[in-house]
Amino acid sequence: MKTALEGLRVLDLSRVLAGPWAGQVLADFGADVVKVERPGRGDDTRSWGPPYIGDEADGMSAYFCTANRGKDSLGIDLRHPRGRELLRRLADTSDVLIENFRVGTMARYGLDYGTLSRTNPRLVYCSITAFGQDGPERDAPGYDAIIQGLGGLMSITGAPETEDGGGPQKVGVAVADLFCGMYAVSAILAALQARARDGIGQFIDLALMDCQVAMLANQAMNYFVDGRIPNRLGNAHPNIVPYQSFATMDGYLMVAVGNDAQFRRLTETLGLAGLADDPRFVSNRSRVEHRESLIPILEKVFASAPTRRWVARLKAAEVPSGPVNGIDAVFEEPQVRHRGLRLDLTDAAGRRIPGVANPIRFSATPVGYRAAPPRLGEMGHRVLRDWLNMSSTDISTLSEEGAIEISGPGKSGK
Repeated sequence: MKTALEGLRVLDLSRVLAGPWAGQVLADFGADVVKVERPGRGDDTRSWGPPYIGDEADGMSAYFCTANRGKDSLGIDLRHPRGRELLRRLADTSDVLIENFRVGTMARYGLDYGTLSRTNPRLVYCSITAFGQDGPERDAPGYDAIIQGLGGLMSITGAPETEDGGGPQKVGVAVADLFCGMYAVSAILAALQARARDGIGQFIDLALMDCQVAMLANQAMNYFVDGRIPNRLGNAHPNIVPYQSFATMDGYLMVAVGNDAQFRRLTETLGLAGLADDPRFVSNRSRVEHRESLIPILEKVFASAPTRRWVARLKAAEVPSGPVNGIDAVFEEPQVRHRGLRLDLTDAAGRRIPGVANPIRFSATPVGYRAAPPRLGEMGHRVLRDWLNMSSTDISTLSEEGAIEISGPGKSGK
């Protein structure tokens, strides 16, 4: 069966997470994705460990492998004139280019959208930066943790100041990067659809900060509507009660009561019949207003039995709930195992590379996993041969001049 993006060529010049994540999703969808990296060093995340798959010198950190499956790697030195010339030739035969250099860097190399689109007007060029192409912070660098703080997410994540351990917290994965990566995928696919209609590509200006602010969602709307600055509530919800975690006899349980009928079933299951008729708790609005009275009552009951017992009883009562799992327990969950979310690929050296599968299921154009994450320069020879019809002699010359770095099957020269 054909994949959704079969035949689409993507040049991925990005590093770290947001851009590589977008490139990986496009690869999962069937695009031919070439990861362009710095010779001798590669993507910064190749050294972000431990842990590593194999030796540290292989540059295969677990972090790098998170976002780079399905790609070929080609080392190109953009400081080298012939490296820049090669990149322009590759861009001329590409459908999509993704980069996350600081504002102005690509223009200095003559690799900006304005330049490349003159010879390839169908190119969709996605530029990811911390703050976007304009504005007072356009030149500032920024990593996910900075954006989580600056963009307000940390102010609503973590326990209140009044509790032990209270204070702002970043989320346990780099969600600002991941949000941006997924926005990049949607934007690229939208631009490709517009190209199919109008015949020309376009430039996409995407900022981590913008994506983070957009994902404030209901918390931003709460502030806009009533003017109150949202506070940290730990694992509780600002608009729904009870919708939070509770300590049990042996762990933690997440309970998500979305309507009054579920709340009534919850109280009956907990042996608190009549609580749902208490005027303080009869509706979600009243429960939000009297949160501090209700939660201690529920906490006392939940602490009296182990997590799995509550999960079974609440499931039988059709009250949404679940255990707070560690990562190890996640991949032992029957539903996770059934859906095949653990993914194992084998690289060119015969090593098993574990990962998490793409969660999307198409009925007609299935997600595919063409290859494990590449070593630096791996399959670069294939790219130059198939994309540019270059001979082994020409490739060897570029390698000897220091313009490129290639490795793996089909290696020629350096």
